[in-house]
Amino acid sequence: MNRTLKASIAAALLASSITPAVGAHPSRPAPTIKHIEFLSMDAPNTIPEMVKTYTEAKVKITYSNGKTEIKPLQYNQLFLSKDKIVSNKGKLIPAGTPIDAKGDPIIDKSVPGKESPFISDAPDSNSLLEVGGKKYLVSHFEYDSEDNAGNDVTGLPASMTLTELNQDPRTGKLTVKRAKKIDFANVNGLWIPCNGSTSPWGTHLGSEEYEPDARAFESDKNSSAYKDVTKFAEYYFGTKSKANPYYYGFIPEISVDRNGQEKVVKHYSTGRFSHEVMEIMPDNKTALFGDDGGNTMMFMYVADKAKDFSKGTLYAARFIQTSSRNGGAGDLKWIKLGHASDREVERLINKGIKFSDIFETSNVPKRGFKAVKTAASKNVEYLRLKRGMDKAAAFLESRRYGAMLGATSEFNKMEGVAVNKKDKTAYLAISYLSDAMQRQPGSVQDHIQLPKRESGATFALDLGTPRDRRINSHYVPLHMKALVIGQDYSKPDAYGNTADPNKVANPDNLSYSEALNTLFIGEDSALHTNNFVWSYNVKTKRLARILSVPVGAEATGLRALDNVDGFRYVLSNYQHPGEGLGDKKITAVDPKKLEQAMKDGIGILETGGVGYLSGIPKAPSKSYSNDR
Repeated sequence: MNRTLKASIAAALLASSITPAVGAHPSRPAPTIKHIEFLSMDAPNTIPEMVKTYTEAKVKITYSNGKTEIKPLQYNQLFLSKDKIVSNKGKLIPAGTPIDAKGDPIIDKSVPGKESPFISDAPDSNSLLEVGGKKYLVSHFEYDSEDNAGNDVTGLPASMTLTELNQDPRTGKLTVKRAKKIDFANVNGLWIPCNGSTSPWGTHLGSEEYEPDARAFESDKNSSAYKDVTKFAEYYFGTKSKANPYYYGFIPEISVDRNGQEKVVKHYSTGRFSHEVMEIMPDNKTALFGDDGGNTMMFMYVADKAKDFSKGTLYAARFIQTSSRNGGAGDLKWIKLGHASDREVERLINKGIKFSDIFETSNVPKRGFKAVKTAASKNVEYLRLKRGMDKAAAFLESRRYGAMLGATSEFNKMEGVAVNKKDKTAYLAISYLSDAMQRQPGSVQDHIQLPKRESGATFALDLGTPRDRRINSHYVPLHMKALVIGQDYSKPDAYGNTADPNKVANPDNLSYSEALNTLFIGEDSALHTNNFVWSYNVKTKRLARILSVPVGAEATGLRALDNVDGFRYVLSNYQHPGEGLGDKKITAVDPKKLEQAMKDGIGILETGGVGYLSGIPKAPSKSYSNDR
């Protein structure tokens, strides 16, 4: 996720038991739940509210006998990234501490004499996995914003934590039992894990976003790509000789066995780009991705076998615009990039392939060279594929190769993905409808020509069978249309918001509840002074604010779980609280007092939080309607 945007807080939904006395009669069966509606909370308007994670939202429960009941939601914190809950080589270390290839904490040496482990302030994706009667939480720790000396941190290996949870069988309350760090040594470490998903077969699908530019790494030792990858290798392996940009930019899959031992694999055949998230479609073969950054691309992967993403075919989309109104709409044409297995792609990497082995380059337009502009470079590139390098290009330079074949490389901040199985609809968050998504006369591509909307939109994608029968899937996105859109302001309001706080701004994490017909949306916004988590009922079209996170924080780790041993949860984290606070033009409260309140509370850029909301009714024995 964009490190300059607002962070968010963890929130998951526990279900409180439903009182059968509502309308019950001794001689009649107890009424059942017919409908659940989220009732929105107000945006925070005082300093104490602005610096904390909290909810004042409610749920309205309608029963089969016509009676209603209103119950409050509550926020519950599991742990902070600075909490020492992780057992590591006989010592307790903070949950957000990264470890090196030997399993040792990576040490922040920026202040001589005060060396200490790095602690990420950016928890992100969550998966709750149930194995052998036990419950495990996989949590991403994306990066550390600042070192102890207050400098920006770059090139730091990232981490994931595996936490075993206790669940109260009566109330459903979740608490930490034990935790450990997940070992990524067999896949050369972990690079910027952003959002993620839980597979239908009970594994965690992570991510590696903002893949380092292999061209710049090879050709320019002053480039950020060279410096970051080299620094990563020194932190992780203890030597820069193992620095290789092609190690990173893929999907790691984490499974947990009955003994609580994790296994990590990287799916190299899913392509290399800025993986925000990979979401599995109902056939357990088709996957859609977010590709975060500017000039990015929409990708789809179709596995050869269900529940096995070690071999398959990678596609990229050509966007054919049909409307520029209300956030925009378009048709999607899918272009095949190639077919490969993880082993084939990993073999190319291990043999030491470089960017110059794959492409010839030119600094000016030249016959036989294709002009492309992608997230890898701010400039137009002129490329020609070398003989026999099709597979390497497709899976190691997926975006550049896709652009050469005609796929659209104009998406901007493509973030979360969720799927509505019943309606055969996927949802895609695009945080900013700006830059390459606007009309750009004279550019190498101009497929997307939308009016600028800094607050972004969440799109609905129709899933179906493509005309191209060679694509072996019935869950291919065919059309996309903006569904939930933000509203920009021309100038800040009294709280420093530059987008309407009563609408979603810069959607990021998405998660869908089939039982509730509800899309949950988390914000990653600099346009809202406080970021929020929202519920959007796709049947009634009602939008409700259900959680607020600390000023400057981003809402991350969103995951709706409809039934965990009879209880309902929605997981959500927050990261980098206080970021950008000094840039806000706030007049409604004293900005200096607000900043001091942040420092006196959880601090600024010191820690992130992992938690959940509770208060949604228990999962009933039979599914119920949540639309009217």
